[in-house]
Amino acid sequence: MINFNGTIVSEDTNILTQNRAFLYADAVFETVKVVNGSVLFLEDHYFRLMASMRVVRMEIPMNFTMEYFEEQLLSVVTSNGFSASARVRITVFRNDGGYYLPKYNTVSFLVHATKLPDVHYAFETKEYEVDLFKDFYITKQLLSSIKTTNRLLNTTASIFAYENGLDNCLMLNDSKNVVEAIQGNIFMLLGNKLITPPVSEGCLNGVMRKQILTLAKKIESLEVVEEIISPFDLQKADELFITNVIKGIQPITKYRKKTFGTQTAHLLLEKLNELLLVK
Repeated sequence: MINFNGTIVSEDTNILTQNRAFLYADAVFETVKVVNGSVLFLEDHYFRLMASMRVVRMEIPMNFTMEYFEEQLLSVVTSNGFSASARVRITVFRNDGGYYLPKYNTVSFLVHATKLPDVHYAFETKEYEVDLFKDFYITKQLLSSIKTTNRLLNTTASIFAYENGLDNCLMLNDSKNVVEAIQGNIFMLLGNKLITPPVSEGCLNGVMRKQILTLAKKIESLEVVEEIISPFDLQKADELFITNVIKGIQPITKYRKKTFGTQTAHLLLEKLNELLLVK
């Protein structure tokens, strides 16, 4: 079952004929994790969605409050019987009509959910290898920091990773600096310095990125900064890890011939799970 404009309908309902998200990628989305009937980091997700809609000049409905947003997400989780943990995505798209210039500026939304196996964020111990993706580049602009449905770069990078036996790829911006991974923000530990690229470099303004920055700044032994990461810096790093709201923290163990530790990633994941227990 899915939630289409506030109504629970069958997932095979055809809504694509003139759908602008399908035709022009005229849509923005949020992916959240729901645990025991609670949307994790609800406020951050809601305000990022509102900001994304404003950036692409969508009309925000008057009833689209944070409470309404939460209600629509949870209704799908309940309808599907996902009582413990679920991955939920809401896609907001401009209504049918027009070509590049929309006929209307009103919006509709679609919510769907899939069951997740774990309530808490789990620490991965298996080898996780990455390399650079250099076929296409992320541009340093505001659109790169929000989640639109134009993800061809990420899709192409995912295929490249699969074809080359990689677990993920690190994406570069048009200045050839490391920006993020295919599906998450990137963090690098160099000595006692924890570094992640600033949003101005073109990385996604990640919700989990914000949580990890906050948690890391509470660790006295760490200096936490937002700085440019060049591909040359990766070879000097002590740790690399990826963050997103579904996975939490994914340690990178190998980049080319360099292997990395996971101690700081493990510590931050423990603190993240402690934070969720408090909530």
